[in-house]
Amino acid sequence: MSAEIRRLRENVARLHAELTRYGLVAWTAGNVSARVPGQNLMVIKPSGVDYDDLAPENMVVCDLDGVVVEGDFAPSSDTAAHAYVYRALPEVGGVVHTHSAYATAWAARGEPIPCHLTAQADEFGGEIPVGPFALIGGDDIGKGIVATLAGHRSPAVLMRNHGVFTIGRDARAAVKAAVMCEDIARTAHLARALGAPLPIAPADVDALYDRYQNVYGQRPPAPASP
Repeated sequence: MSAEIRRLRENVARLHAELTRYGLVAWTAGNVSARVPGQNLMVIKPSGVDYDDLAPENMVVCDLDGVVVEGDFAPSSDTAAHAYVYRALPEVGGVVHTHSAYATAWAARGEPIPCHLTAQADEFGGEIPVGPFALIGGDDIGKGIVATLAGHRSPAVLMRNHGVFTIGRDARAAVKAAVMCEDIARTAHLARALGAPLPIAPADVDALYDRYQNVYGQRPPAPASP
């Protein structure tokens, strides 16, 4: 096992604890995967294993066709979907799937989440879109994810009648998107229950997104002058 795969197994196992910490999954549902940089491989959660029992040694290494190349467990039932995303979107380094309650309620309605919040503009750059219904097990879910996100800045898609899939530059970024998606979905639900949420002008959404993506947070210091 390479040092990079060992590191990713540890990271992916650890990130699953964030799904339970934020209440995004129930029982053994949901999964996190990470692309192995420079190789046609990914690390993904094993199928049907309790979250309390997840550990680096039972993470599964698959190629980007979903074939197991290393590991003693069967991989997640969503492996083909993750693999398709990695094949189609080389910039993606992490994929997450959850059935978080509020976001999945929007998915059950087949309704995108409109952008009524500055936090949503920051993270998602507009509405959180809905993807098509697709059966679990093949790569149809992956095809729906890729086709839907192609027209959006959002790193999250609500797959109709199913749940949430998120992407990121790495697995941690994809987990963050899943956490934020559920937070936005809950607030949007509460706002709608109170009445008609107020819109944000598209130009303001663009400005918020640009600031958050390019200015917010810590930046590397500028190199010292010679």
